[in-house]
Amino acid sequence: METIVYSNLRDIDGRGIGIRCRGPRIEAVSPGLTAPDAVDCGGRLVLPAFVEPHVHLDKTLWGEDWVPGPRAATLRDYIENERRVLAANTTPPEVRAGRLLSEMLRHGTTAVRSHVDVAPDIGLAHVDAMLRLREAWAERVDLQFVAFPQQGLLSRPGTADLMREAIALGVETVGGLDPAGIDGDPEGQLRFIFDLATTTGAGIDIHLHDPGDLGAWQVERIADHTDASGLAGRVMISHAYCLGMIPMDRLERIGRRLADLRISLMTSAPAETAVPPVAELVDLGVTVCCGSDGIRDAWSPFGTGDMLERAFLTAYRFDWNTDDDFRRALDCATGAAARAIGIADHGLRPGARADFVMIDAETAGDAVCRRPAGRRVVRRGKLVTG
Repeated sequence: METIVYSNLRDIDGRGIGIRCRGPRIEAVSPGLTAPDAVDCGGRLVLPAFVEPHVHLDKTLWGEDWVPGPRAATLRDYIENERRVLAANTTPPEVRAGRLLSEMLRHGTTAVRSHVDVAPDIGLAHVDAMLRLREAWAERVDLQFVAFPQQGLLSRPGTADLMREAIALGVETVGGLDPAGIDGDPEGQLRFIFDLATTTGAGIDIHLHDPGDLGAWQVERIADHTDASGLAGRVMISHAYCLGMIPMDRLERIGRRLADLRISLMTSAPAETAVPPVAELVDLGVTVCCGSDGIRDAWSPFGTGDMLERAFLTAYRFDWNTDDDFRRALDCATGAAARAIGIADHGLRPGARADFVMIDAETAGDAVCRRPAGRRVVRRGKLVTG
């Protein structure tokens, strides 16, 4: 296996270090490490590669004609608008998604979890497209998929069978969507999701937009099902706006339960609604990561595929501005994101995967606030961009 040394780097604590990679793994990280043929990295800040824990690659319109975002009254209105927009688009999903992956890799992301729509009107077409995408991109980006019942699970006859087929085809995670608000049968949806996961060995990732007490009750029921099914450490709740709408004493009770069951949370840190209070939940031991959600799609024209920007938006949403705050924001897009989607060998340490990004920035705060371009990205020990 080839050995490559990257020298003249600075870690997040400002120390000068070098990184020696042997094949796809990091062999050593230490101050002053170099070699006669080392790659001189010019004193750049080095971070573990970014991890995107929540995106919808199959629905991006990246590279297509400009489509402004709609103004819709309800979640169902957005869903129906998306169905119309995607039905009229003739570019294969894997082509649109591939364009976006190129941007994500250029910015330093080497692992992605994408939700993939499963519904009676499209069948498994999006799943098939994303599986082709994964094969084509296997050497450049690690891709995980979630079977996502965007239009409803129990409320859309035929969707449950398609979910089973998607998992059988190689999708790793069972998705869900507002068990109460979309399906109107929270216990029924949760039973189906957890039964499918336990019988197939899949994980679970549930979109939860339902607000307030209704949403918080569903978080508690997800925790109950996680405990009963033995799926601790394999469940994520995405969005969970409700956790930003409840009293602190209830948040603390729920947060401790989530931490005990290793149920992760994902937030896109939207500006228009309440969001889970990240710092408080992290202090309780909960793994909280940030994700992009939709990127330039029928829901919204926003998004760039840059997880450093997503870390910035998270910090901005909470008015974080100290060095510790910026480190937390970066962790939401690196270490916490990796843990949330089950990547155990992520990080700048011997034995970890040799995926990292070098940024022309002084500190974590400088990187988050300025988001410099021209990053150098290492994937499996080899420089792939910059």
